[in-house]
Amino acid sequence: MSQYLFQQLINGLALGSLYALVAIGFSMIYGIVRLINFAHGDLVMIGAFSTLALVSAGVPWPVILIFVLAIGALAGMAIETIIFRPMRGASPVTGFIATLAVSIAIQNSALMILSGQPRNFLFPAFMRQRIEFSGVNASLTDLVIIVLTLLLIGGLFLVVYRTKLGTAMRATAENLMAARLMGVAVNRTILAAFAIGSALAAVSGLFWGGKFGQIDPLLGFVPGLKAFVACVIGGVGSIGGAMLGGYILGLAEVLFVGLLPQEFSGYRDTFVFLLLIVILLVKPSGLFARNTEERA
Repeated sequence: MSQYLFQQLINGLALGSLYALVAIGFSMIYGIVRLINFAHGDLVMIGAFSTLALVSAGVPWPVILIFVLAIGALAGMAIETIIFRPMRGASPVTGFIATLAVSIAIQNSALMILSGQPRNFLFPAFMRQRIEFSGVNASLTDLVIIVLTLLLIGGLFLVVYRTKLGTAMRATAENLMAARLMGVAVNRTILAAFAIGSALAAVSGLFWGGKFGQIDPLLGFVPGLKAFVACVIGGVGSIGGAMLGGYILGLAEVLFVGLLPQEFSGYRDTFVFLLLIVILLVKPSGLFARNTEERA
């Protein structure tokens, strides 16, 4: 039983890693511009199909990882510059509707260009092998996803807390107007936040395709929705909270399916949203949110 539980923990950490990468971008963007970007999940799909195209072109996998980060960053920057920057300062309802419109536009454009046919997506053969240690049989793909995700998140925390860009991001998140008056290049800082968050979401698409073996143009909807739930669980606007919320959600989802009788497995999404409701009832601001006053 302990070996089975440990194996489920690895599965949960791998799934939580995917949610955490997307949730961090949600949280970064909301923390700075007070915008819930529902188009963020579609960057997962962009990352997955970019990976598929690069694999078809024969690009080595380590280079693919770098390219997908860059493609995600460029896509996020384009969305911020073309769509969201002109509407900055508009009402939250306007921003909310705009993000839904961008999401629908991306999804339908992908359907027209790529068709709705699912595509097979396979990591290299060596990545699909399983490793056995102490009686636990784990997928190498899951272990690589967990390790690379932790490295990416560690790099993000270094940027946020050890660089001038990170200081500018935190200042802008605290008070955008005051940061501008203090000489912070607010537009550039917001653009960087969109770029970093979008790059992480795109890499999540690469990992998602490798883990589940199939992608389609509507791939981003479920990861985006679950990542938003993870954000709310951890505390919207908190990068650390979004990360922990992603892992809590991934572990809870896998353990719910793995430890309860099989007839309950079809209700995993119901469980996810029940968990969200319970957490909101107990701590409406999220488990790890800071108590801050609403900014003017």
